[in-house]
Amino acid sequence: MVADAALCAGWDEVCFFDDAWPALERNDEWPVVGDFARMLRQEGTDFDAAVVGIGRNEVRLAKMAALKDAGIPLTSVIHPASVVSRYASISEGCVIFGGAIVNVRAALGDGCIINTGATVDHDCRLAEGVHISPGANLAGNVTVGKGSWVGIGACVRQGITIGRNVMVGAGAAVVSSRMM
Repeated sequence: MVADAALCAGWDEVCFFDDAWPALERNDEWPVVGDFARMLRQEGTDFDAAVVGIGRNEVRLAKMAALKDAGIPLTSVIHPASVVSRYASISEGCVIFGGAIVNVRAALGDGCIINTGATVDHDCRLAEGVHISPGANLAGNVTVGKGSWVGIGACVRQGITIGRNVMVGAGAAVVSSRMM
């Protein structure tokens, strides 16, 4: 999905680095040109920037940190069928899929995924590595902590704070924050 979104957004070329290489030479339509270690050494291909297309939040963040340490620039992918306010803040390594909406003054930390048809309303704050699943909806002024996952079709009421590494279940309605 990330490769397709990148091409829809106007990228000229997409290739993959996957630890299953060299046994895995293709990922569907796209070539696999090396493993992660090869990417960190920047061997075998010339690329301008990278985005980590791994759904597991902690793995995505670890790979992003290794890429930064290696001096490899990170980029974000924003599908042209999404709606992102010009007043939203999108950090490095984010992916926003088709049909997603990110409204005014929303701020996405590094490596966030806003999946198909998800909405992030005004003044929301998403820390690094947050994943908002397809069809999930965050009302205004929601804060989501680092590494948290909001499940498919979940709804979060305005003003709620969700902590670090929290899993909000599919279809959940989050209507209050429990402070610890």
